[in-house]
Amino acid sequence: MGGMGIVMSGLKKATLLAVVLGLSACSNAVWDNAGGSGTGTSPGGSNLDPASPAYFQQEVGDRVLFPVDQSTLSAEATTILQGQARWLTANPDYVVTIQGHADEQGTREYNLALGARRANEARDFLIGQGIAGTRIQVVSFGKERPLEICSAESCYAKNRRAVTVLAGGLTG
Repeated sequence: MGGMGIVMSGLKKATLLAVVLGLSACSNAVWDNAGGSGTGTSPGGSNLDPASPAYFQQEVGDRVLFPVDQSTLSAEATTILQGQARWLTANPDYVVTIQGHADEQGTREYNLALGARRANEARDFLIGQGIAGTRIQVVSFGKERPLEICSAESCYAKNRRAVTVLAGGLTG
């Protein structure tokens, strides 16, 4: 029976190791959930290739935030989107999907519509900056994909966003 305990202990360790490795493979080191990365606000210089998606996410900023029940772009949001437009102009092989999100307040249907308005507002701004509409898709996730889950304004604020996701290469 003592040998069986050692085998089970080894099996438990192997299972735990597999779970830990699996979870660490899913982590996203670029977005830290603290709100610093991904918003175009990282301090200092960067050693990243300016044409890379990592540079776009960390230095240009891949997301803009919105006030409660709003889809109007703030001055900070327009600054980030102007940077996105410059980056997309310099990197024409990329297409984007703009994901619209909402906080957990309100109904599913209302938040899907609000997320769509937010994504379309960002899309329209980029088109106004000269980015071809054929390079931009929009999708709304409403409240279905929160970054933070809690009932505090600090969490809600991070969830009211539009995120620009890059995809390489034009098709067709």
